[in-house]
Amino acid sequence: MRITGIGHAGARIDTAAGSVLCDPWSSAAYFGSWFPFPDNAALDWDALGDVDYLYVSHLHRDHFDPALLRRAVRRNTTVLLPDYPTSELHDALRDLGFRRFVETVSGEPIDLDGLRVMILALTSPTDGPIGDSVLALDDGQHRLLNQNDARPGNPDDLTAFGSYDMMMVQFSGAIWYPMVYDLPDRAKQNLGIAKRERQFDRTMRYIESVNPRYVIPNAGPPCFLDEPLRRWNDTKADPGNIFPDQTVFLAHMRSVGHDEGRLLLPGTRIDLAEPGAPEHHSLSDKDIAHIFGDKETYLDEYAARRADELAAEHASWAEGEIDLLAALKGELEPLMEESTSIVKGVGGPVRLELGEVELVIDFPNCQVREYAGEKCRYAFVIAPELVKRVLLDGDIDWVNRLFLSLRFQAKRIGPYNEYIYTFFKCLNSERMQYAEGWYAEMGDGGKDIALEGWKVQERCPHLKADLSRFGKVSDDGVLTCQMHGWRWRLSDGKCLTADGHPLRSAKITDAEVAPSGGE
Repeated sequence: MRITGIGHAGARIDTAAGSVLCDPWSSAAYFGSWFPFPDNAALDWDALGDVDYLYVSHLHRDHFDPALLRRAVRRNTTVLLPDYPTSELHDALRDLGFRRFVETVSGEPIDLDGLRVMILALTSPTDGPIGDSVLALDDGQHRLLNQNDARPGNPDDLTAFGSYDMMMVQFSGAIWYPMVYDLPDRAKQNLGIAKRERQFDRTMRYIESVNPRYVIPNAGPPCFLDEPLRRWNDTKADPGNIFPDQTVFLAHMRSVGHDEGRLLLPGTRIDLAEPGAPEHHSLSDKDIAHIFGDKETYLDEYAARRADELAAEHASWAEGEIDLLAALKGELEPLMEESTSIVKGVGGPVRLELGEVELVIDFPNCQVREYAGEKCRYAFVIAPELVKRVLLDGDIDWVNRLFLSLRFQAKRIGPYNEYIYTFFKCLNSERMQYAEGWYAEMGDGGKDIALEGWKVQERCPHLKADLSRFGKVSDDGVLTCQMHGWRWRLSDGKCLTADGHPLRSAKITDAEVAPSGGE
């Protein structure tokens, strides 16, 4: 089995039983904000796209690149399709001309003429754009796990396929928090430090649970070439920057006793049949030292190469003829009427500051109206041309274009509210109905575990992560789920991260027998 790096979360996997192209991405994403790091535009994409199978893990635009797929991948390639609750990924690929699909069942291995394949689909409303997935491959000689940026709640679901020779895992940030929040710089620095530590801790927990022979830190980081966003690149070893690069995480692995990490760059080849699975880079040592050792200069050069693409992206934002109030009323009010759990979960008005236009999404009354000076716990400041663009383009997911662009500011009083972002992911009836059904069926399974002197429910109230694997209790009696960083006060089960989502918890007394399933 040979792995060829193609950038970000992407790789080409060549086996005796067939070749698989995973998550090819090269075009600017999210309003021209994200680019792959390092630059992968010079790869021979026509050769890379001549494969037996295509795997697109989910619809986030740093994984699903329609322009590149249309240009480089043969249409008779067979698509390995995750088991998602909606047909959006299938439909998007079919619109690009793909006609051969293998529709998998989540967590169930299938044999494709000697290539054993398993795709684990994650399907909560907060997993990607209504879905994220993990790919496992077995060619009879080696096994590979490509986790991209999926976060399964139970690592045992990954190891059920077998032991792995190689694991590809996310380690870097892929979100707008805390950068876009209206907070003092010192507060954002501290939040960034905590988030970066959680990212590394979560990744190491997956690695230690799966226990592969080798590890590739993958699925990030993006880089930011547009001048207003350049400050988000981790060019100065900032511990509060949530976008550390591959070499930083490899150094972290070594610092905690793991030397199985491998650096996969665009064009790098790793053959698992070769003793020690060494990296064979297409870039010279001098080039690699320049990319990671003089990152600011490298990014200046990269930005110059992609300047025309960025200019075209900016030009596409030209304001169309659209009345924002009327358009948002028509778009959002019917969806609020369809919603119960999400509207209740938001629980109040959300203010939109769109240049000279100030509106309120009044969730309790299912209305979009002009701002009337009322207190709003949540607000977004967004350039009106970006909102007009997503409306004119019929985007059904503001997260997967607008929020991930980092081209906005968020304000809030009090804790995070996941229902707001879920709402903006579900801007059509199909997604809204699915999200409503998912929230209605949520439950913790009723099982408790022992965790550092506390009895707590086994599954995280947020997204059902296994707290025996991802739970961490601090000296002040606060439980943090390292999956997404949510926190609970164990003395009363109150969620300290967001409204609602209480945790069942109690102190274990000396006379009490610890419940089964604990550490």
